[in-house]
Amino acid sequence: MYTTYHLNSASEITADVVEAIKAAFKEKPIVLTVEEEWDTTAYLMSSPPNKIMLDQSLLQAKNGEFIEIKPEDL
Repeated sequence: MYTTYHLNSASEITADVVEAIKAAFKEKPIVLTVEEEWDTTAYLMSSPPNKIMLDQSLLQAKNGEFIEIKPEDL
């Protein structure tokens, strides 16, 4: 079983959160990994080629230039 909790800050780790984890996993062995959440926009914009592509896409969206993709087209 795999569960991800997204918190705005470490101060949101309360006894309720710990109890929810304990209730979900009961007596099963678990691994807790804590990492800082990435700002995905900043990460994507950090690559010059990505930034160019994203800026072009934003400009197209502002100009009403959309490409409609239907699930059956994938």
